[in-house]
Amino acid sequence: MLDKRKSMDLPLGGHNPSSNNSGTNPGSFANKPQLGKSLSFSSPDTPGMPEPSTITALNWENESGREPVTQLELARAGVISPEMKRVAEREPHLSAEQIMTEVATGRMIIPANKVHLGYRLDPMCIGRASLTKINANMGASPVNSDTNEELEKLDWAIKWGADTIMDLSTGGNLDECRQAFIKHSTAPIGTVPIYSMIIGRSIEDLTYDMILETLEHQAKQGVDYFTIHAGVLKEHLPFVKNRLIGIVSRGGSLLAKWMLHHNKQNPMYDIFDDICDIMREYDVSFSLGDGLRPGGLADASDEAQLRELETLGELTERAWAKGVQVMVEGPGHVPFDQIEYNMKLQRTLCHGAPFYVLGPLVTDIFPGYDHITSCIGATAAGYHGASMLCYVTPKEHLGLPKKDDVKQGCVAYKIAAHAADVALGIPGSRDRDDNLTRARAALNWEKHFELSFDPDLARAFHDEDLDVDTDFCAMCGHDWCSVRISKEINEFLSGKEEDYQPEKKAKKAPALNQSSLQILEQRGNLSQDEIFRLAHRGKKAACHSDNVSDESSAKEKQNKAMDEIRN
Repeated sequence: MLDKRKSMDLPLGGHNPSSNNSGTNPGSFANKPQLGKSLSFSSPDTPGMPEPSTITALNWENESGREPVTQLELARAGVISPEMKRVAEREPHLSAEQIMTEVATGRMIIPANKVHLGYRLDPMCIGRASLTKINANMGASPVNSDTNEELEKLDWAIKWGADTIMDLSTGGNLDECRQAFIKHSTAPIGTVPIYSMIIGRSIEDLTYDMILETLEHQAKQGVDYFTIHAGVLKEHLPFVKNRLIGIVSRGGSLLAKWMLHHNKQNPMYDIFDDICDIMREYDVSFSLGDGLRPGGLADASDEAQLRELETLGELTERAWAKGVQVMVEGPGHVPFDQIEYNMKLQRTLCHGAPFYVLGPLVTDIFPGYDHITSCIGATAAGYHGASMLCYVTPKEHLGLPKKDDVKQGCVAYKIAAHAADVALGIPGSRDRDDNLTRARAALNWEKHFELSFDPDLARAFHDEDLDVDTDFCAMCGHDWCSVRISKEINEFLSGKEEDYQPEKKAKKAPALNQSSLQILEQRGNLSQDEIFRLAHRGKKAACHSDNVSDESSAKEKQNKAMDEIRN
């Protein structure tokens, strides 16, 4: 059997996500990277998937006689901007020249309003050649409109990995909150401008001039990307009629109401070229909104959703022709089996423009846990082509996220994004995982915690049961610890790397910090003595002791060692 397995042709194509091929993993099963082409980092296509588009933003030249002002126009002119150089520093597997090429083709955007660059913005990129990004939504609501609280949540979201922030404020002083976000945030800020357009008026009163005035005002403030629901057309609305849950997008529902009231086409579609001109001036990127995204599994991949996506492809071309950067928004609620098709259909219809998806949620029956149901879908979406994942918090569908909800959403989506990057074989994406594995193999708890994404949580969970850094954990106990046994087998390399060895003697862990104590406050916990007693309850085979010859001596030795450590 071993010989047969050695001779099998493994379907490898992608880079090994380890910089130095650590371990015994053969590498990524993803496609071989094609940087500078339609497939940069990509998953193999299931039979029947749509082919990538051959159209790129290079099909349109910069307008004659106009100085290049957007990142897209600069890239098409062969100019490496300071922002592209900074992005390359943040994406160590890509050079500034590769960043320029991806931006020039429209497969990557750098959302960096010129005004926001004058504050604290640290340029980043969104595209399938780069690491997968996550977005955090926040903003004041009619129920809760405290700008300071939202700023605190913004900092908190960035701490836990948010790459961009969307201000979805619908209450309080929207202008003040937006301005505070832009001046404060190092991450790009996105908005859905139609929310501001209807403050103090009904949607039916909205005019073309009001739309353009609002967009220009927010562009001057420094917003980096706008969600514009220009793809919801009047002729799409009959396809929504029989949905279980109609239109769930705020912007989509508002514009549908406007179209039905006036019996006219979507105003965002009608004046799309004028919108492009405003956005080009400040280099605001489009996030072409999915106003007809499905709000439940029963409505996923339906006629309304896919017709809008086709229109978004048309609008992508129109924006590129105007020199404006574009990403496209996607669903929503999608059964797991349909996620790859949705990602790859967008790749075809929207010509490889970055796809920015909400989840998708893969089941509808877990309110309160939708950060989990959606990050399952988000992992698949990232692997199959999405460039940015919009987080979902435990409060999704239920209420306004609080500080801890923001953390839970961000962490869930960092897991999804990182898992996708490793699966795609992005160079170096697994290095931190491998280093943590080395620390775990060496039973070096301090390094284990240090390398984890949330060290306070990892330390708190460990010390809740056993506040001593020993060569075993409370789950296994000494005699049952497979990692300790592997480390002691001379023929194995496991756990023997010099740089990862812990101090020779087990030591009592430092006192839990305030953050760790808060983590444990909400958890029921046993005393350390109870945990230790339960871990050794029942009869054990004497062969599980490596250092003494009989069972009673083994137990006596362990109890004595624990007493010495605790004292």
